[in-house]
Amino acid sequence: MNSPILSSTFFLTLLLLVGLFFFIRASVKDRTERIELIPEGEEKSLLDRLQSYFEQRSYRIIAVDPAQQKLTFEGAVRPSGWLAIFLSGLAACGLLCLALVLSFGFPESGKIPLSLLLLSPLAGWFYWRKAGRLEQATLEVRGTEDPKQGKRAIAVTAHRDELASLQKTLKSEVPK
Repeated sequence: MNSPILSSTFFLTLLLLVGLFFFIRASVKDRTERIELIPEGEEKSLLDRLQSYFEQRSYRIIAVDPAQQKLTFEGAVRPSGWLAIFLSGLAACGLLCLALVLSFGFPESGKIPLSLLLLSPLAGWFYWRKAGRLEQATLEVRGTEDPKQGKRAIAVTAHRDELASLQKTLKSEVPK
């Protein structure tokens, strides 16, 4: 690696691989969030709709705490086959870049650097193994921040994609 161009390309490729590593690792990160829903009508009606929503999504009740007015659901989340293939493809692109830079820097190594491409399926395997897990969703009845309203809010804690789907479902159920 005598050429400054080759050295800088090698450095940039290493930066690319570091970013790729953290991107693959972030694909299995826990993204639990919390929202508060204030019922338009009766509180019991919203609780029933939330419970039926989670049961339709294959969640099951695992804990009921009447003292804290808390209901906990649990459901299995399946990993996405498309995302596993996509991550393996990204890893293959990154490793191919590294292999090309190494083969230019060390021409005597022949095609050995290209064997790095055999590591690319590990990205999909890592995602597949870590992404399939049990997720929990909790419903908790709480007092609102504004005591003038007199209503109590229902706090829902779940994965952010599940919350987005829940909000979309609840908006479509509201009569106009």
